[in-house]
Amino acid sequence: MIKLVRTNSDNIDFINLVKKLDAYLKIIDGEDHAFYNQYNNIDVLKNVVVAYDKNIPVGCGAFKEYDECKVEIKRMFTLPKSRGQKVASQILNELEIWASTLGYKAGILETGKRQTVAVNFYTRQDYDIIPNFGPYKNVSNSICFEKKLQ
Repeated sequence: MIKLVRTNSDNIDFINLVKKLDAYLKIIDGEDHAFYNQYNNIDVLKNVVVAYDKNIPVGCGAFKEYDECKVEIKRMFTLPKSRGQKVASQILNELEIWASTLGYKAGILETGKRQTVAVNFYTRQDYDIIPNFGPYKNVSNSICFEKKLQ
């Protein structure tokens, strides 16, 4: 049974999961890693969800305000041993509910085209591809998504 905890970026389990995420992305993104990494500072994240399986942190995600109507989903990660168990779906759903209760109308996000598992995941979660936004506008490896929140 997965337990979801709403927290913030000071949470040590979140910090440790993000370190694992960054190590993974450094391999996947290669020479593009430094560019993407500059937009992934966790100190600005006040809305974080950490997933626990038997009190062990196995996944995380966060959002930050993009504008008055939208949040940007950030730092989604599930430990490899916990993948395929719907952990990421539960985290993302919890983030969407949280953002919606705060009055936001949509969630947006960016991922790399090389991250095919992530691209397929967001498509399955009813996110639609949108034109690249913000710092990703002219980045050929980026793919951006949006989903209307309830």
